[in-house]
Amino acid sequence: MMMEHRLSVCSKLCYAIGGIPNQVAGSAASFSLQIYLLDIARITPFHASLVLFIGKASGAVSDPVAGFFISKSRWRKIGRLMPWMLACTPFIVVSYFFMWYLPPFVTGRVVWYLIFYCIFQALTTLFQVPYSALTMFLSTDQKERDSATAYRMTMEVLGTLVGAALQGRIVASAHLSQYCTWNPPLNITDPTYSLHNTSDFSEPSDPLSHQAKVYMIAAGVIGGMYLLGIIILFLGVKEKDDPYALSSDRAIPFCKGLGLTMKHGPYVKLAASFLLISTAVQIEQSNFILFCTQAADLHYHFQYLVVTILVSAVVSIPFWQKFLQRFGKKSAACGISWMIPFAVMLVTIPNPILAYFVAFVSGVSIAASLLLPWSMLPDVADNFHVKNPYRKGHETIFYSSYVFFTKMSAGIGLGISAACLEFTGYEPGICRQSKDVILTLKILVGGVPAVLILVGLFILLFYPITEESRKETNLELEQLRRSHQSPENLDDHREDTSV
Repeated sequence: MMMEHRLSVCSKLCYAIGGIPNQVAGSAASFSLQIYLLDIARITPFHASLVLFIGKASGAVSDPVAGFFISKSRWRKIGRLMPWMLACTPFIVVSYFFMWYLPPFVTGRVVWYLIFYCIFQALTTLFQVPYSALTMFLSTDQKERDSATAYRMTMEVLGTLVGAALQGRIVASAHLSQYCTWNPPLNITDPTYSLHNTSDFSEPSDPLSHQAKVYMIAAGVIGGMYLLGIIILFLGVKEKDDPYALSSDRAIPFCKGLGLTMKHGPYVKLAASFLLISTAVQIEQSNFILFCTQAADLHYHFQYLVVTILVSAVVSIPFWQKFLQRFGKKSAACGISWMIPFAVMLVTIPNPILAYFVAFVSGVSIAASLLLPWSMLPDVADNFHVKNPYRKGHETIFYSSYVFFTKMSAGIGLGISAACLEFTGYEPGICRQSKDVILTLKILVGGVPAVLILVGLFILLFYPITEESRKETNLELEQLRRSHQSPENLDDHREDTSV
């Protein structure tokens, strides 16, 4: 029986590799899009905040919509989820490229980037929702699903590393401090310093400038990864037709299922906790390069600091997988808090040696924050299935609504952080920002993530699913499957549920 549920290493690897392109593109956007909009496209911080927030919001709104249509889709020869991923991939590539294209006009750039960022977010949602839910359709064995999740998160963190390193390497020349001929101290108070010493960027209306070209090259390379990833996913993964569905199961209407999901206690606590934690990570990511170049005199280190963070995260995923198997998933959440004191140290003592140590520890914490929610969501779905044994189709609802909340919260966080830079007087393309901007960047990288993580971990204390309850849930699901092999039991259960 158990051999039927086992997944080959090849299947796990192909499944994991299929998610890499989304993470590569997401990482590139998280680290570079804000500074690209400010310093290359030369739109104001306020307009940049609108692009980031509305774009994230459009992706968030697309999640329940995608979940609705996917839950209504029929099973086909290649599966129920796979057709969605195959169909949207070519359009993702096109929208991603134009998201980094510098149009020759200036006045309509805000609308240009808003349109293509919204399209990109919506399309990646149509890919990510079925891809995430596919975990539930690989095997019914909890250990195999956890193992597949660990493979997936390792590869996704690797994809985040590749995205940050590749993007950073290709576009670094667009932000080199060599354009500044002097290096004033951080505590300057004369606003004329920054205005008189602007960097020698090319005319922003020129789409063939060096700065614009390197971003388009990076977009083309990353877009090509989508095509390779979907081919590997399609050839290497076999989707199983509702392995959790019992013969008497009826599909949950989407709106009713969404209502039941929002009333399911374990899911509400898990989603509330990790949407705060993921928002903290998003805010730190989006402002990290700005902090290094504008507030910490780490111009020549930021690429290597980003790589250090992500390499640390990649090598830490197997450690956290072993840790949660031995000590439990809630216990592993303690590792997320490790980044708090070190992030505060970085903004108060921006020393290069200390910065690399902080980057390493932050990577370990980020690995835990990435692995845990996707490892715990299948447990929540199983718990829901036990409480609603004669319904199916809830898996997509759980995954789409979870991604909706995390994207919406991240969009709000990114929008607010960019708006803060606008209010404190951030000016694109200058060598040195004002003292207020530097203070704002320090708060956004150190203070705000610390508060959000602490609140998120406090909520997670009330998450009710333990290792013991997971085992009990697994036994109950197996008993339900066995009982439904008998026609008379099937009829009895139908009568019970009709009451």
